[in-house]
Amino acid sequence: MLKPTIYLKRSPRMEHIHPPIRRSADPPAPLLTAGPDGRLRVEHQGQVTSVVVRRCFPWSEPARYVSLRDDENVEVALIDDPARLDEQSRQVLEAALAAAGFLLEVTRVESVEEEIEIRHWEVDTRQGERTFQTRLDDWPRILPGGGVLIRDVSGDLYHIPAPESLDRKSRELMYSFVD
Repeated sequence: MLKPTIYLKRSPRMEHIHPPIRRSADPPAPLLTAGPDGRLRVEHQGQVTSVVVRRCFPWSEPARYVSLRDDENVEVALIDDPARLDEQSRQVLEAALAAAGFLLEVTRVESVEEEIEIRHWEVDTRQGERTFQTRLDDWPRILPGGGVLIRDVSGDLYHIPAPESLDRKSRELMYSFVD
């Protein structure tokens, strides 16, 4: 069962009743390792827990905001910026994200065909050849940093970090569907 993580926003009217807790520094980043069973483990607040990764919104920043959840789907830690992690933890996190298939980096667009309500994509990614489908009304998004993000019907994300580096055919196919 999914247990939501709830974040409450303080009302200015409550400041006199319960003053906010002031933190002098950011909390320490969690330490990530691969367990002997191959699962991702997080050491956070003195406890070691096996976790799964869940990419969070916004899609405009696919390399940020990763939720680490235990076997009961309870959030153990939230990584707001993987760059804050130590090198080993960052590598373990990147491997876990790649294995989970959340974010696939597109290196070439082979074809895009439209059918009723669905668009079929054939692409090459760093992880290998892929085919996926998007809804006709779900357009690739240009990201503030200059890349392009495509979300398929099953929720997987396809990222083109530098569209200008794609070959001409790939750019033409991709840009014909950018909103």
